[in-house]
Amino acid sequence: MPTVAQHYIQSRSLATRRTKGSNDLPAAPVVLMVSGGADSTALTVLACTSALDLEDGRGPARIARERLHVLHVNHHLRGDASDADEAFVRELCERYGLPLCVEHASFSDLGGQNLEAAARDVRYAAARRYVRELCEEAGCPRTAARIVTAHTASDRAETFFMNAIKGSGPAGLSSIPRRRNIIVRPLLDFTHEELCHRLEVAGIAWREDESNKDTAYLRNFVRHRVLPVARQRNENLPRIIGATCDILGDEDAFMSQLAARALRTCTRRRQDGLMVLEGARLAASEVAIARRMVRLAVKALDPEARLEMRHVEAVLACVAAGAGSLTLPGGIDARMEFGALSLRTSDARERLVAGWLSVPGRMPLANEATLSAELLRVPAGTDAAALARDEARAARVLDLSSTGEDGRAQGAAETRGPSHIEVAFVDAAALGYAEADLVRLKEAGGVLPAEARTARLWVDAPAPGDIMCPLGMHGRSKKVSDILGEEQVPVAERPLVPVVRTAPGGAVVWLGGLRLDDRFKCTASTRVLIKLTLRVI
Repeated sequence: MPTVAQHYIQSRSLATRRTKGSNDLPAAPVVLMVSGGADSTALTVLACTSALDLEDGRGPARIARERLHVLHVNHHLRGDASDADEAFVRELCERYGLPLCVEHASFSDLGGQNLEAAARDVRYAAARRYVRELCEEAGCPRTAARIVTAHTASDRAETFFMNAIKGSGPAGLSSIPRRRNIIVRPLLDFTHEELCHRLEVAGIAWREDESNKDTAYLRNFVRHRVLPVARQRNENLPRIIGATCDILGDEDAFMSQLAARALRTCTRRRQDGLMVLEGARLAASEVAIARRMVRLAVKALDPEARLEMRHVEAVLACVAAGAGSLTLPGGIDARMEFGALSLRTSDARERLVAGWLSVPGRMPLANEATLSAELLRVPAGTDAAALARDEARAARVLDLSSTGEDGRAQGAAETRGPSHIEVAFVDAAALGYAEADLVRLKEAGGVLPAEARTARLWVDAPAPGDIMCPLGMHGRSKKVSDILGEEQVPVAERPLVPVVRTAPGGAVVWLGGLRLDDRFKCTASTRVLIKLTLRVI
């Protein structure tokens, strides 16, 4: 968003450049979306004969004819009338010497959308494809191209009332923006009546869509029933609403910037299909910002998900309560638990990389995390448990070789941040290292020869029914799922917790970063340690 000074300096700069009449832009394509109605017919005529503002910093300027292309989508919704629309657009393009692309659409499956929204999506998808093809041919970046629609001040006023009737926030009430990425709408300062008058004066015909009279559609209801009554109080209503939309749009963009900044500080974890937000920060945010943070987070996961106010309020209700879950549009799972709000898409299948970990060896996990294993010799006369504690303290990581009565790690601990390391020490003999390996280790000066690297561990994700004997529970078993719950690991993140086992489906040796199994702990008789190091980004 520009500052006040930048805004008015830019306006004066544009005015100066308009007087110069500079129009030496690169030959990036300008695609006009033309249906054959009065507004799009006027757009075609104005693009060929007058100056339009393509929101490229130059203000209104003539468009080089070689840049102009026309796209018409035949929806085949009105039978012969749809084909007549196509024929009219073909004749219009021939008259002005414009290249034409015609796409045909069918609507056998609307996917839960209303017909108007489905048709709009088809048109914009076709326009994006056409622009991509034209840019490839011209050898120019897509950001330099423009998709131009014929929306008017009348359309903007209708959309404003439609969104108000359905219920909307500032984003919806700002109605149709003048520009969104490469889509521009240079006719927003004209009313539909003004464009019709221009065509009549020029003797240019246009097509009328009979379905525009059907007030069963909300837009037609607003057009024929609401706006005529409102204009009895102010004939200049479309322009008044347009000015209001510009103000709301600027303020909405500014609030969105604040929300985006707040979202970055609130995000604990983000990757394809998953976003985890810090619940306390979100709950402490101003409600106007928090609502936008939820919308931005969902949009980051699925740009096509259409959130309604009730969805946002339901998510924030869960955040305020500290618990709860719901399914959002697009199948996104929103879950508040253990102080974190997790948003996860339905097709995000995060799974740990399953496989064998050689000892010594290193294994990459999901999200750039790694798990490594190495052998350590216990010097004669040294207590293995004490050695493990010293090693953990030196690394400033969680010491999982010694626990209290509740089985949780004791000793030095580093606060978890963007990256942290956790270690566990296991008795090598309990995992199959024989005395012969120990002798060879001693003869090699503490380095095990390559031919002796026969030990290995299986690593995968928690599975239903997993149990282990957590250290400190004196041989009593416990479900892994219960441990994960006690450790407040969100459901969305549990598939990423590495489980170190003796073999596929075998006994759990270490629940990565959380608990060590009592059966594999270091004892006074331990002579060789296996050090497991989990590095999490």
